[in-house]
Amino acid sequence: MSNEIKIYNLNHMKTRIFGKKYIFAKPTGLKLVMTIDMRKFFILYSFLAVVLLFSCTASSEKRSDASGILSDSTAVIQETPGDGDRQFLVEVGDQAPDFTMELPDGSHVTLSSLRGKVVMLQFTASWCGVCRKEMPHIESRIWQRHKGNPEFALYGIDREEPAEKIRELIEATGVTYPIGMDPDAGIFGLYAEKSAGITRNIIIDREGKIVMLTRLFEEEEFERMVETIDSLLGS
Repeated sequence: MSNEIKIYNLNHMKTRIFGKKYIFAKPTGLKLVMTIDMRKFFILYSFLAVVLLFSCTASSEKRSDASGILSDSTAVIQETPGDGDRQFLVEVGDQAPDFTMELPDGSHVTLSSLRGKVVMLQFTASWCGVCRKEMPHIESRIWQRHKGNPEFALYGIDREEPAEKIRELIEATGVTYPIGMDPDAGIFGLYAEKSAGITRNIIIDREGKIVMLTRLFEEEEFERMVETIDSLLGS
């Protein structure tokens, strides 16, 4: 089938190409030949359509990325595991590094003063999304069950934030266990690399030795932590 349209000897000839009307005018007696290679036209048209679609998609993705960056600046940060490396500087069986921490009310607590108790340390921060998710579970599954036990102590350790932020975190999560301040991440740096993600718990026995380390909030590991505390307390 020919893709050519030939028009001969016309004054005014009307024809339609792709639904549009065209009028060709030539002096009588002259020969007009108009050749349209339909296959090439469709190839060119398709190419332009693909280029336009790609351009629009890329532009949309850039706007979406920009929007995401903007929203992240006002939202909590969600941690993700890094290739199985928890970046702890301590191991199970180690003596827990000692420290003194100030609480928002101005009082202080020293870890070594808690010797003889089962101790749980929970590293946290108001901007940490995983921490916010885990904290209500710590409150209900651990603190509410053992807060009346004189042989148990639980302290949250808020990294590099003032007392005002700690109060906001407590209000947002509804926890009632004490949370102290770690203004320069000095306490965190005793237990993990300072560049590491913050969500982690340390379980310490009555002799001051580390018996369990957790990272992020995983239900299976959390259940093991609850069982470990119960076992250490004989409950």
